[in-house]
Order: sequence, then structure tokens, then C-alpha cells
Amino acid sequence: MTADMGFEKCEDIGVGRTDIVLGAIAGDVVGSPYEFSSIKTTDFPLFSEKSRFTDDTVMTIAVLNALLEYEEQTEMRFSGPDDIDMGRLKSLLVGSMKTFGRAYPKAGYGGRFYRWLAGDGIEPYNSFGNGSAMRVSPVGAFFDSAEMIDLVAEASAAVTHNHPEGIKGAKAVAEAIYLAGRRGQEAKDKQEIKEILSVKYGYDLNLTLDEIRPRYRFDETCQGSVPEAITCFLEGGSYEEVIRLAVSLGGDSDTQAAIAGGIAAARYGLPDEIKTETLTRLPADLLAVYRRFA
Repeated sequence: MTADMGFEKCEDIGVGRTDIVLGAIAGDVVGSPYEFSSIKTTDFPLFSEKSRFTDDTVMTIAVLNALLEYEEQTEMRFSGPDDIDMGRLKSLLVGSMKTFGRAYPKAGYGGRFYRWLAGDGIEPYNSFGNGSAMRVSPVGAFFDSAEMIDLVAEASAAVTHNHPEGIKGAKAVAEAIYLAGRRGQEAKDKQEIKEILSVKYGYDLNLTLDEIRPRYRFDETCQGSVPEAITCFLEGGSYEEVIRLAVSLGGDSDTQAAIAGGIAAARYGLPDEIKTETLTRLPADLLAVYRRFA
């Protein structure tokens, strides 16, 4: 499938693809008040005056913008894995991340990423932080091919997070979005999704959230947060329940809710009230990229 196909034409995807991206952004906004004030409960207000977008949203929009720019600037478009100009795509990813990141310098970036963002260099720095996983939802939303998702997810991570765990985290989340969004004959139940991700990526997804929550602490690595975010999706029965579960772990709340939210939105869609609350918190430039995708 080429990425210019409209969401309504993708009949095997039961929800709008914009829901996937906004689902990740909404998770970021909902989780933001609790990033450094951990809670261990699902009983909290979804939105408050403290609810805001953070670096997770800025970089999600940056990745989306780079994919849109690639489509707009190249004649070949994303027609297939063999046709991707990977050098051009990575250049667009770097440029987009630096442009949007520098526009929001206080969004809450990690120290190493901030130095990369502010500096003149473009080389990756071998990170295995969960930043590669929290910004990858546009890849899962953009493509309807597991091979394309795998390839582009790796590219989106490798421009900064080129450590094997950083790349693995991004690829696992993008594939989880792909699997969660299958409909019709390609539909996957959650047990199938769990088995696929466990075998392919080596993540232990057997612990329940009730087992994880008491011992869990802030962890901004892919290997210490991506499996837990996936487990939130596996246990939750709706978009809202999934992001509440992600926040209730008491870890890197905004990022885990962003990761889990993108996956959950692929399966359940996004409630209108959550869409509205989230969109009203986005500034015009970030909103414009989302609207281009829509």
C-alpha cells in the first residue's frame, strides 16, 4: 500500500489512522502531570490544568512531518521497501526533529537528546532510551505493510537511538500498532499479538500489571518501559483503560501512556471527548502537521 491512500480506503483498518497518532499524543498529555509525581492507581482525572504536551508529542509530530515531507518531495513515494531513498528519509527525519525540537526547547527532552538537538552534529549517539519508541506511532499509522513498518521504524530510531535496544523498542511498538489494527481475516487477538511480540523481540510479557506495579519505578529505557506499555494494551479493554493502566504503573508516565496510547488507538479508536481535549492543547504548528495527515 502506498501511504497516500486515505484512511477510509483502508478497509482492514477499523479506525482512522489519524487516531493512532493522536492516541499517542493524548497518552502523552494525560500522563504528563504524573511523570515526576508517580501514582499507583487508575483513579485520576484524565485532563486537568496541568495536562500538557511534552517532548513525546513534539517528536511524534516531527516524525510524522518527515514522512509527509518525503511523500511530498519525492516522485517515487513510499511505493515499496526497495524504493525507499533511505539517505533522504533519514535526512528529513533529522531536519524535522531539529526544527520542531528547537521550536520547543523546554518540552522535556533527555539530556543527551537535548545536546544532539541543540548541536550542529547529526550523528546518532547509541541511545537505548524510550524516546525512539514514544515517537514511532506515525510509522505504524502511515503504512499497511509489516515489512515497510519494520524498515521505517528502524530508520526513525537509528538517526539518534542506534543502540540495538533503541531500535528494537521502536520496531516492537510500530509492529504492535500494526497488529492491533488488523481487521477482517487478518485480525489478531491479544494472545496472538502477545506471542508474536514475545518471540520476535524477546520481551517478557507474562507478568501482569498487578505484579509489575508494586516494584515498578521510573525507567526511561526501551527495555524497561516498552514491555510494560505493551502489557497495558494487552490488559486494557478500551483506549481510556489502557492509558489509565499505563499511568498507574508509576513510571515514566507520559511516555508509557504515549506508547500504549498509540497501540490502543489502533485497536479501539479514540473517544471524541479525548480527541477534543487533546487537540485544544496543541499549538498551531504541531496541529498543522496533524491536519496535513488527516
